[in-house]
Amino acid sequence: MPAQRPGAPALPTLGGKKPSYRERVADALRAALIAGELRPGEVHSAPALAARFGVSATPVREAMLDLAKEGLVDTVPNKGFRVTAVSEKQLDEYTHIRSLIEIPTTVGLAARADSAALEALRPVAREIVTAAAAGDLIAYVEADIRFHLGLLALAGNDHLVEVVGDLRGRSRLYGLHALVEAGRLEASAEEHLEILDALAARDEEAVRAVMTRHLGHVRGLWAAE
Repeated sequence: MPAQRPGAPALPTLGGKKPSYRERVADALRAALIAGELRPGEVHSAPALAARFGVSATPVREAMLDLAKEGLVDTVPNKGFRVTAVSEKQLDEYTHIRSLIEIPTTVGLAARADSAALEALRPVAREIVTAAAAGDLIAYVEADIRFHLGLLALAGNDHLVEVVGDLRGRSRLYGLHALVEAGRLEASAEEHLEILDALAARDEEAVRAVMTRHLGHVRGLWAAE
C-alpha cells in the first residue's frame, strides 16, 4: 500500500468497517467534491490530485474511476477527470429525500437508541466543530458524513444508511467557504452536539426541531456560490 507523504492532509475514514486504501482515497476525493474544493467543470489529472493529497497516482486514478461510476466525475481521455455539475433541482430533490428519511429516523432514536452508542458519536461531533474552527472543509465534510451515517446506523437499517450515504455523496456545499470567511461555520457545526444532547434527553420534539433546522441549513449551504 502506498505511503502517504509527510505533511499531507490525513485521509479520512468513513463507515463502520476498515476501508481499503483505495476507498480512503475515494472518500477524501468525495469530501473535496462535496465541500466545493473541486468545482464543476474543472478537469484534474490523477498525478495532480495525487500531489495535492500526498499519495501516489495509482490509487487516485482507481478512486476517480469509482467516482465516475457514481456519476460524480467524467473521464476525459488523455487529460484526467472532469467534475460533473449538479443542478439546483437535483440538489433540492436530494435535500427533500434526506429530510423525509433522516428527520423521522433520528427522532425515532430518541426513544430506543442505546445511550452508550449515542455518546460514542460525541467525539465525532467534536471533530466537526474542530474542523470548522480550523477551516478544514474536507475534514469537516468527512466527519459530518461519518456522524450522520453513524447516527442513522443505530436504527439498524443498512439499506437506509446506504441510500442516505449516496445522497450525501451527491450533495454540494459550496457555501462552506463563505461561512468560514464569516466566522460562522463553527456555530453551524455545534448543531451536531445539539442533536446528541436532545437525543440523550429523550426529547423527540427537540430532536425534530434541531434536525429540521440542521437540514434546512444544507439548502443554504449549497446555494451560496
